[in-house]
Amino acid sequence: MYTLACTGGIGSGKSYVCKVFSAMGIPVYYADERAKMLYHSESELLCELTTLLGDEIVSEGVLQKALFAKIIFSNPRLLNKVNEIVHPYVLKDFLAWKSECRQRGKSLIIIESAIILDVQIFRNCIDGILVVDAPIDVRIARVIKRDSVDERQVIERINRQMSSADMLSKADYIIFADGKRAVLPQICDVLKQLTTTLNC
Repeated sequence: MYTLACTGGIGSGKSYVCKVFSAMGIPVYYADERAKMLYHSESELLCELTTLLGDEIVSEGVLQKALFAKIIFSNPRLLNKVNEIVHPYVLKDFLAWKSECRQRGKSLIIIESAIILDVQIFRNCIDGILVVDAPIDVRIARVIKRDSVDERQVIERINRQMSSADMLSKADYIIFADGKRAVLPQICDVLKQLTTTLNC
């Protein structure tokens, strides 16, 4: 089974690209969404987070997402500590999901994550890297529209992520979701290359 990591900076269009892959029958693991599910299903995870950040981040057993985000995104040190706690839970969940896909006879799966290239424990789980890229002004406009935030907040988020240049330097495959080049033909081209790889 071939595991393709799909990544890209915020607003790059990676989620859209993954939805197209999914519509074509390729299983996609959305790491961010699954992590949010784990906040509800894994009581040990919540316990570890409250120990680090304080009991106020949980109310009636539910993570207070707005407060949680406010605390960690304003403090890089705490953000790193939270990631150190959360990532092993996500990895365990991903490996269980991957096993299910293998049992269903899938030969190609995708894990979508903005930060997977920064996370050491995932490196042995992926076989190839697909980077989705778009110009910075396009990304900023998309996030402002999507999240109802101002430009300054978007730029702060972008600056916390690996640069596009660094991501692209690690890519095995690249898709440009710049609003000018059609995405579907690029996806088909990547699939053609992957099919060749899988048949080798």
